[in-house]
Amino acid sequence: MAFGRLERSRSHAPLSDINVTPLVDVMLVLLVIFILTAPLLTSAIRLELPKTEGAQAGQAPLAVSLVVNGQGQVFFNDQAVGLPELASRLQAVASQRPDTEVQLRADQAVPYGRVVEVMGVAQKAGLSRMGFVAEAPVAAVAR
Repeated sequence: MAFGRLERSRSHAPLSDINVTPLVDVMLVLLVIFILTAPLLTSAIRLELPKTEGAQAGQAPLAVSLVVNGQGQVFFNDQAVGLPELASRLQAVASQRPDTEVQLRADQAVPYGRVVEVMGVAQKAGLSRMGFVAEAPVAAVAR
């Protein structure tokens, strides 16, 4: 039996490399989440839509969106426009496809006269199909 120092082999040296596979997996998942949510954040106009029982948004073959916010400002497909510009854009749409539906979203704080004014611009442009968008009421929780 020999006493003294034991020899160590070099095969059991600690690893100094970092495993980046889990990091890449997490980063790809985050990238996909951001890609999916980014379009939802860019076209958000704050509205307080009226609530009604039959508020189910239907899909028209071709539709344009008109929004009147609480201050009475008008948006055509999420772009702020004045009434003269709105009239020219709606006339261009009506000349291409006269069966286009106008989906009107108006904040409940907007005076009725402003909503009728926007409707009149759409009808004068030649678009007679008009849909009003509302929210469904929140169902009461039964206890």
